[in-house]
Amino acid sequence: MASWVQNLLLVILLTFIPQVLTLAIPSRYQIPSLNSPKAYNASGEPYLGVTGVTQYPPTTAVAYSRSDTTGLINTALETEGHPSIQPFPTPSIPSFVSFTTAFKFSTSTNIIRNTVSAPSKTPNGTHTYEPPMISHHRRRSVEMDRRASTDCFQPLATSSLPRQILSRADHPVPKLGIVPQKIAVSTNKFYANFFLGNQNQAVWTHPYSLTWSKGGGAIHSWGIAVSHVEAYQRAYGPQDSKIPGAPVRYFINPVGIQSIILSAIEFGSSTVLTTDSLQAFSANANLLPQAGSPSRITFPVVQGMGFVTAIYRNLMPAVQSVLRFRKIVQVSHYRAGTFKYRITLDDNTTWLLYAIPGNGQDPRLQLVSDTQIQGIRGWTGVIQVSKNTAGTNGESAYDASAGTYPMSGIVSASVTGSIGMYQLKWTKGGLANGPSLLMFAFPHHLQSFDASTAGRKTSLQLQTTTKGVATAVLGDSWTLIEPSLPTDMGFSPWTPSLRSKASLSAYATNVIKEVAKYEIQQDMDAQTNLASMYFSGKALSKFAIIVYVVKDLLHEPELAAQGLEQLKGAFAKFVTNQQVYPLVYDSKWGGIVSSATYKTGDPDQDSGNTYYNDHHFHYGYFIHAAAVIAYLDPQWLPLNAPWVTILIRDAASPSSSDPLFPFSRMFDWYHGHSFAKGLFESADSKDEESSSEDAFFAYAIKMWGKVTGNQSMEARGNMMLAILARTLDNYFLMRNNNRNQPPNFIGNKATGILFENKIDHTTYFGSKPEYIQGIHMLPLSPSSSFTRSPTFISEEWTTYFSDKSFNPAAKVTGGWKGILYGNLACINPRTAWQFFSQDNFDGNWIDGGASRTWYMTYSAGEYLHRYLMRRLW
Repeated sequence: MASWVQNLLLVILLTFIPQVLTLAIPSRYQIPSLNSPKAYNASGEPYLGVTGVTQYPPTTAVAYSRSDTTGLINTALETEGHPSIQPFPTPSIPSFVSFTTAFKFSTSTNIIRNTVSAPSKTPNGTHTYEPPMISHHRRRSVEMDRRASTDCFQPLATSSLPRQILSRADHPVPKLGIVPQKIAVSTNKFYANFFLGNQNQAVWTHPYSLTWSKGGGAIHSWGIAVSHVEAYQRAYGPQDSKIPGAPVRYFINPVGIQSIILSAIEFGSSTVLTTDSLQAFSANANLLPQAGSPSRITFPVVQGMGFVTAIYRNLMPAVQSVLRFRKIVQVSHYRAGTFKYRITLDDNTTWLLYAIPGNGQDPRLQLVSDTQIQGIRGWTGVIQVSKNTAGTNGESAYDASAGTYPMSGIVSASVTGSIGMYQLKWTKGGLANGPSLLMFAFPHHLQSFDASTAGRKTSLQLQTTTKGVATAVLGDSWTLIEPSLPTDMGFSPWTPSLRSKASLSAYATNVIKEVAKYEIQQDMDAQTNLASMYFSGKALSKFAIIVYVVKDLLHEPELAAQGLEQLKGAFAKFVTNQQVYPLVYDSKWGGIVSSATYKTGDPDQDSGNTYYNDHHFHYGYFIHAAAVIAYLDPQWLPLNAPWVTILIRDAASPSSSDPLFPFSRMFDWYHGHSFAKGLFESADSKDEESSSEDAFFAYAIKMWGKVTGNQSMEARGNMMLAILARTLDNYFLMRNNNRNQPPNFIGNKATGILFENKIDHTTYFGSKPEYIQGIHMLPLSPSSSFTRSPTFISEEWTTYFSDKSFNPAAKVTGGWKGILYGNLACINPRTAWQFFSQDNFDGNWIDGGASRTWYMTYSAGEYLHRYLMRRLW
């Protein structure tokens, strides 16, 4: 037979045999309806589409080799904005006050007569108290009582700036690529690397990270690189053999692993990165071939997003990978109007890609090399990618949500009695009337989910960098419950089990009074008018609590009145803006900042306050001091409240419509804690060094709301404290049974500095154990025993500071010694009392931001109540 006839027959067979075979397939195996949200095959398994054409990289003469998946590891601690100084104002404490009467406890002591629940006993007979919100709260419905609830986000009066605070528009950090917007930019949010420095450091949405390649990497791409790091890819620091169990000093996740890059053929050295719609939970990142181009890729970057979504406008898609494509399989008949692909990389990971054309046009994605897939020119539509580690079940979860994506997030919250409820809700883009979103939840979210939200969890999980394993949840919103808010917490010593302690024994009163007389007569102005908002605030807060103790607990009104007048005078220097470095309003970024950097040119001045570092730490102390003053003298409030309110609006504005400040600059409602780093580019993104000062800020917000009658603010402070108690227990303060941090790290107990990409058991000012652990203790406040569980405190003390440890507290010097024993009062108040009330007490053991008066008051209050409970038992 002639060759042309053979070729003709071959063409006919190839053309018609597939149709004949399709007709011959029994009905039970036919493709189900593509319009149904979820279809199943004959075995009852999710229908994931029909495997279509498989593409392999073109063969080349170059030998095929495995890709390098180790990435880059930079273990250096980025110290920009963090001067290496200890967190103590200059102390001015009497060297000692001698007590001629030995400590004796009288069972006839008049103590507060609260009704308290009996504490649980440990096998050794001691009492432990676990905050209720740290218990294994899972998926149960918490019935809200019938009392009216309080909205936690009622806006503050958005009045103009106080006249004494001047405005200036010359902040030294440029707003790189930020499209002008009506609301202020959130300087401390997760996406800041997109507009800082070289714009090419990673942004973590969790579980993914996104990085503008900017011509770097092995293939010199100009797209956005998507990375996800598994636990086995971490790098660990050296072990510390002095600590029991020899934990590693740090762990870090590699950066620069460009698993999938979403790019376009048109991109090159003229490509620019812009951002717009910068809000609390989200931002849009845009790549343009050149400035001003109408063609672009827009990436809606949202915390917890299940897919990385790229919205193409009139470009030729290029999907790239430094890890090399092993194969790409197009899945036929997945869903009308959506083109689905399974991608296998050379590191054996599986990624899914969904392409949704804007006009129904097939992007015709072709694997043109082992590092690039490309589509057609002038394409408009959406490409979504996701990593699948859960096989068929994971793919089914992604399929159920593909085509939609979150654009922004909103938090709402309310409090009824002592029960708090908050909701995270996302606005949605993509397919009209499309499926529910797929969002990833951290472990602390899962603990708080109400029954309805918990019912929408999937089996799909991905490792995060510093917060355990994230779980994918279907739904456009989550509802979370905090069942035990510290609503009755005030200025006096407080514990979750024993509640408030508002009186002392006659003996303790007399002993403390001798110390308080010395401390309240110190020169408050000299100790507070410093070249640092942080140190000044700490000193003001210290003196405020001394005055409170003298007035309400020691019942010395005349002495308290003298101290209060001196305190108000010291505080007035800041309200009138006559301190060493006055505050200014930065109209470029939208915030209240120290003028220190403007005057000195040093970004590190005052711990980077001018660059928005640590505002919750700095301003929290002022807000607390103001709350105490207002409580003691309500007449002081009207003239001073506007200044305090401005600080609150800067660090924690409750409204996204505030014309001067961003919503919740510091506290991240997705992560459940604050981030301290401001306008500094960082390879490991945002960080938090002092979890206890984060909690103190929430406590200060609560107390200012309480004394000013702002129920919404008080409720918000209570909610923040409850969430912090949960997140600190999960991620920062590692008990022996912690499941979220690496097992070879939890022996460190406190994390040290928690970044979004690593945790380093150190501080910015040194690596002594008392520094690292102590920065998560100070200041001692009524909220300390709420956010620091007694089990953790006990384990930490045994590890580092007990007499048998390698670093006993008895041998620690300076102000850290007082911090350690003050913290001990939360679980062993008798030993703490004996330490602070001893003869020949060395005043150097109290740092300039604390007082012996308060340490003794806290210890005495704890001791008296625990003694009573033992008597009851």
